[in-house]
Amino acid sequence: MDYKDYYKALGIDKKASQDDIKKAYRKLAVKYHPDKNPGNKEAEEKFKAANEANEVLGDPEKRKKYDELGENWQQYERGQAANPFENSGGRYYYEGNDAFGTDGASDFSDFFEQFFRGRESAGKRTQNRKASDYETEMEITLEEAYNGTSRIIQVENEKLKITTKPGAYTDQLLRIKGKGAKGNIPENNGDLFVRIKVASNPHFMRKEDDLYQSHEIDLYTAVLGGEAIINTLQGQVKIKIIEGTQNGKTIRLKGKGMPVYGKSGSFGDMYIQLQVRIPDKLSSKQKELFEQLKSTL
Repeated sequence: MDYKDYYKALGIDKKASQDDIKKAYRKLAVKYHPDKNPGNKEAEEKFKAANEANEVLGDPEKRKKYDELGENWQQYERGQAANPFENSGGRYYYEGNDAFGTDGASDFSDFFEQFFRGRESAGKRTQNRKASDYETEMEITLEEAYNGTSRIIQVENEKLKITTKPGAYTDQLLRIKGKGAKGNIPENNGDLFVRIKVASNPHFMRKEDDLYQSHEIDLYTAVLGGEAIINTLQGQVKIKIIEGTQNGKTIRLKGKGMPVYGKSGSFGDMYIQLQVRIPDKLSSKQKELFEQLKSTL
């Protein structure tokens, strides 16, 4: 099998940390997933290449051998890493003189004992190799992110209930241990990673744990002052509009933003930008009153 540069396949440097490897793999897995690229052979090949690279580099022990042996790493995995012996019809031989010193028989026996012990250890490592992880996306609304929610997803033949806590956010990764690809034993199963996507909301814009919205008030309330009813994810609240409020003024409602993930009772704030609505049609009486007001300035 041809040598493959797995670092290049993941687009990372050889000094990358294990965390960097995970991040690079997950990014490529999402980008080139067959569900997102139906019929795209190039995307399919890149998806397979990313999975293959992750299988090796994602395992610190296999990565070490890959870095040490280069193109011979795959032979090592089969218990045949670079050594002076070759298998010929089931017999091992060495071409050369006095390879094992004066006590050749003893050294020869010791070498093969170590060699086959090494092959047995490599076989055990292969058996204990962790299977691949899976990753999928779960889209929720802003209201569901605020309150927490759940979805039922199917992985192979199993239905799983995925639950989010209040304050969930876009690109958050939930890990469900052992629900990825099946290993040779349950302990070697891969994990399932669920990436959260919070859908945009027509009324609120989210920045971390704070929420922003615009609220329209009429000219008379802006000039004379009054009250306004504001919608929040906790329900409606009444705010005071001071007289002489200018267009674009921002009011802060403390604790009316998103729940802070993992911190019960903690919330961000809500910021309301007031938009003053100028009347586009005035009655004759209204015009007269405005003219009177203008004359007093």
